[in-house]
Amino acid sequence: MHATSATQPLRSLFLAMSLGICSALGSTAALAAPAAQTEQVPGYFRLAIGDATVTALYDGYVELAPSLLKGMEGKEIEKLLARSFQKTDPGFQTAVNAYLVHTRDNLVLVDAGAAKCFGPTLGNIVQNIEAAGYKPSDVDTILVTHMHPDHLCGVTSAEGKAAFPNASLWAAQADADFWLSEKVAAAAPEAAKGLYQMAKAAVQPYKDAGKYHTFKQGDALVPGLSVVPTPGHTPGHTSFLLQSAEQSLLLWGDIIHSHAVQMQHPEVSMEFDVDSTQAIKTRKELLKKVADNGWWIAGAHLPFPGIGHVRSEQNGYAWVPAEYGPLR
Repeated sequence: MHATSATQPLRSLFLAMSLGICSALGSTAALAAPAAQTEQVPGYFRLAIGDATVTALYDGYVELAPSLLKGMEGKEIEKLLARSFQKTDPGFQTAVNAYLVHTRDNLVLVDAGAAKCFGPTLGNIVQNIEAAGYKPSDVDTILVTHMHPDHLCGVTSAEGKAAFPNASLWAAQADADFWLSEKVAAAAPEAAKGLYQMAKAAVQPYKDAGKYHTFKQGDALVPGLSVVPTPGHTPGHTSFLLQSAEQSLLLWGDIIHSHAVQMQHPEVSMEFDVDSTQAIKTRKELLKKVADNGWWIAGAHLPFPGIGHVRSEQNGYAWVPAEYGPLR
């Protein structure tokens, strides 16, 4: 079939349309790709424990050298870390978590993160409290598991004021006697003196306001939360047991620093332990107790959100993280 003078205009029209479409497709392909998104999701996670709500808060992370773990050959430690796909250079990533416990009558913050005491990878507690729908002024009670800077510095703002202006701050008497003692600080190695200075600076605004208090074993601080002494990592290291509607969650502070190593080998200690022998004894006893009772765990240095269970194994224990799901 040959083109006629009648069909020639149509062919020209189709050709022009085809060229236009190809041109448009070419210009689309040449568009720049969208900018890469590098912001992570907000660092909070909620779990219902009976009638209470626990909100895990991500302060950030630190990288710990495997050599800080003591009581096992370095090669064996590195094998265990590699088995959990954790890199060791410059160190294995360790989360720093804190927790809001919202009971019927109280909003309790357990630990407060590092603020800016330990560098730029930490210091996000206030930001994540706000992302979770609360305000720092909503917190009425702060319980610290111990007075190391990555748990305590966050109670104070960069300006040296109380970051939680309506809260009372509570620490174990044994920890206060150690970390706030001028005599103990003076006798400490030079490299450790800064830890004592940080603890003193953190609590000062609460002391000035008459809102700093200490507790001992057996003291009742907040309804539904009980004091569980877990010494060793520091003299007054304390865990807090939340019980509501036949459910239990233990907020256990620094019982574990490396789940990949210390769950299976609770005899491995940490360089930062003040009394490593007592810390190992406490860890062994507590792992057995929480596994036998099936308690929920919230751990300051377990992978965020740090909430889950401990399961008994033929050799040691295993960490079973919480599954994401609706609150109730």
